[in-house]
Amino acid sequence: MLLLNEKEIKSVVTMKEVIEADKKAFRMIANGDVDVPLRTGIKAPAYDAEFLFMPSYAASEDIAAIKVINIFPHNPAQGLNASPAQVMLIDGKTGVIIAMMDGAAVTKLRTGASSGAAFDMLGKKDCRIGGLIGTGGQAPAQLEAMVAVRQLEEVRVFDLNFEQCEKFCERMQKELADYGAKIVPVKSADEATVDADLFITMTPSAKPVFDGTKIKPGCTISCVGTYEPHKHEMDPAVLPRASKIICDHKETALSETDDLLIPIADGIITEADVLGSLGDVIDGRIPGRESDDEIIVYETVGVGSQDLMAAKLIYEKAVEAGVGTVWE
Repeated sequence: MLLLNEKEIKSVVTMKEVIEADKKAFRMIANGDVDVPLRTGIKAPAYDAEFLFMPSYAASEDIAAIKVINIFPHNPAQGLNASPAQVMLIDGKTGVIIAMMDGAAVTKLRTGASSGAAFDMLGKKDCRIGGLIGTGGQAPAQLEAMVAVRQLEEVRVFDLNFEQCEKFCERMQKELADYGAKIVPVKSADEATVDADLFITMTPSAKPVFDGTKIKPGCTISCVGTYEPHKHEMDPAVLPRASKIICDHKETALSETDDLLIPIADGIITEADVLGSLGDVIDGRIPGRESDDEIIVYETVGVGSQDLMAAKLIYEKAVEAGVGTVWE
C-alpha cells in the first residue's frame, strides 16, 4: 500500500489535471458508469460532530475507493483539523487496498476542481473579474481552480474576518503568481459580488452570504459550502434570474442542500428548474452557456466519484514519479 501525504499529493498533480479528472467523474456518474451510494453519516452529538463515509466503485476502471471524512467543528480549539479525512484506493480486481492518502488534500483538490470544471463548461470565455466569499481550508483550491480555467485580471475576496482575509490574499498572491491575477481583499460581500464574472461561495453559513440581486448578467456562480439540509449560503433571489441551474449530481444535491431545497419548498423554483448534472452538460445532453448574458448557478455538494478519479490520478502520478511511502 502506498501512503501519500498532502505535500506529496500536491507535488505530483496540477489543478488542471484534477479538473479533467473531475470532468471524467461527472461524466461517469451522469452516464451510470460508477456506483456511488449516498454518503452515510453517523452523528456524534456529544461533540456536535459527524462521521461521513463516501464509497464509490467504477467497474470499467477496475477501481474502488472510500473516503472517511469526519466533521468535528471544535477541533480547531485543540489545534486539530475540523475535517480530518483519509481516502483509501482499492484495486477492483483483487480488493486489495493499494493506497491511502491524505483525504483533506484530496477533498480540497477535487472540490476546487469541481468549480473549475463548472466554470470551464459554463463560464463566459471572456471573464475578467472573480469573486470569492470565504477564506477557510477549501478556499485556496477554489481560488486556484477559478484562475486556472479563465485568465482573470483580478479576484476580489471577502471574509467576515478582514485581517484573516488580508493574510489569505497575501499568501495566495504569492502561491498563484504564475496565473497573473491580482488577489484583492475587500471589506464587504457586495464588493466581491457586483462585478464578478466567476463567483464562488465557500462558507458553512446557515444563511445567505451575498445579495442575489447584485449578481451581474453573465456571471457563473459556484456554491460550494453547503452539503447539509440546514445550510443555506446562496441567496434565493438569484435563482429566478438564472437561466440555468446545474448540479454536480442532481439527485444528490436535491437530497442534501437547502440552497435548493428551501427555494423549492418556498415555491421560488421547482425541481424541474434544476436542469441536471454537470456530466450531462459535458456530454451534450443539456446545453451549457448559450449567451454572454446568462446567469448560471452551479450547486456542488460533492460525490464519491470525484474522490475515486482524483485518487486514481494521484496514485498513478505518484507511482510514476516514485513518490510516497510503501507500507508492506
